Amino acid sequence: MTRDPRDELVNHIPALRAFALGLTRNASNADDMVQDTIVKAWTRIDTFKAGSNLRSWLFTILRNTYYSDFRKKRREISDSDGTLAGQLSQKPDHDGRLNLADFECAFNTLPAEQREALFLVGALGESYESAAETIGIAVGTVKSRTNRARARIAGILGISSADTMELTDQATMGVVSRQARILG
Repeated sequence: MTRDPRDELVNHIPALRAFALGLTRNASNADDMVQDTIVKAWTRIDTFKAGSNLRSWLFTILRNTYYSDFRKKRREISDSDGTLAGQLSQKPDHDGRLNLADFECAFNTLPAEQREALFLVGALGESYESAAETIGIAVGTVKSRTNRARARIAGILGISSADTMELTDQATMGVVSRQARILG
């Protein structure tokens, strides 16, 4: 007896929300994207291939939803998500917050492709293969984007390349967690 994949959709909602937050950096938009993803997956469950990776399939739907919305909104100029207001800052009262804020600024300067790859591999702990399947590109491209993202962040923050992988992955998780608490 094969299980209906719809029974497993709810198990992937936290990871979908974290991925959506990493892409949108806005809790409301992330929640909307997750809801759209679940609705699309539910209505198109017949296109899911039994035995394949449901999580990757859902991430692909979410990613495609994000880029479709991005293309539609590309010409809009608004501050409804607080991006411009978010650039106004106050010096944190703790060095750890300052370091996380510095990392978040550096992370936000990355191109979307590098940010996406670093988020999947670093923060969510996806394998390069799984991330490549989710994004729909070659494994080597995911590795390259992740390494370029780590190197760029290291350069901006002035940290040694030996510490880059662990620090960027931990900090990426910290940024996502922080954004989820603040925005969610």
